[in-house]
Amino acid sequence: MNIVVLIKQVPEIALIKVDQAANEVVLPQGPGTVNPFDEYAVEEALRLKEKHGGNVAVMSVGTDRAESALRACLALGVDDAYLLSDEIFDKSDQQALGKILAAGLKKIGGSDLVLAGKQAIDSDSAQVPAAVAAHMGWPQAMFVKKFESVDGSKAVVYRTTEDGYDTVELSLPAVVSVVKEINEPRLPSLKGKMAAKKKEITKWGAADLQLDGAGIGGNSKTKVTKVSPPPPRPKGEMIEGETPEEIADKLFNKLRENQII
Repeated sequence: MNIVVLIKQVPEIALIKVDQAANEVVLPQGPGTVNPFDEYAVEEALRLKEKHGGNVAVMSVGTDRAESALRACLALGVDDAYLLSDEIFDKSDQQALGKILAAGLKKIGGSDLVLAGKQAIDSDSAQVPAAVAAHMGWPQAMFVKKFESVDGSKAVVYRTTEDGYDTVELSLPAVVSVVKEINEPRLPSLKGKMAAKKKEITKWGAADLQLDGAGIGGNSKTKVTKVSPPPPRPKGEMIEGETPEEIADKLFNKLRENQII
């Protein structure tokens, strides 16, 4: 089974700044890290490989800074890494990223399953895996908590819902995004870290992927019109009383006044 995991290098969220005058988000200078939700996708891919055999690759869109995230995955036992990097990819929205990643998957060829984390912690859009599936014309299941079974032609998964989960059967190849309940990611070994430093990362630009600027980068369908930090959280109100019963009564009256109950 050939599995490709889509990963994203994300910045340390606590260090992100918002420049309202320039109307842009200012990212920290550090190398960043693998998007935490993607770590569960990598782990699940490795587990499926250990059970069924095959190959696991990781793929990301970004600058050369994203190499550190790819090598972190290689250190865990991933076989191959692909970096899709080109100046014209800059400022691509989620649908454009889906188009770029789909072009990368088509160039690799032979993929049976594509995995991804449910969303990236910086954009929180949860759109890219579904966009990739749409561009590939493949079945998709988002927010999966468990693989019930996988064989050469289909996969049965548990897709989380507000009320529990749905059991979904997918014909392969397919795209699946996973939630953190699916597993517990492993840590890299020292041997794995040393081996990852020596592995080659395949880099492809727009020309390699047969992409022009249509619908990607600055020509994406969506535009950022305003950037601002979230409003400060309002100060909480403390409810005091002599007894628990008095506090409960005050809380009940407060909730009723605000038409919450």
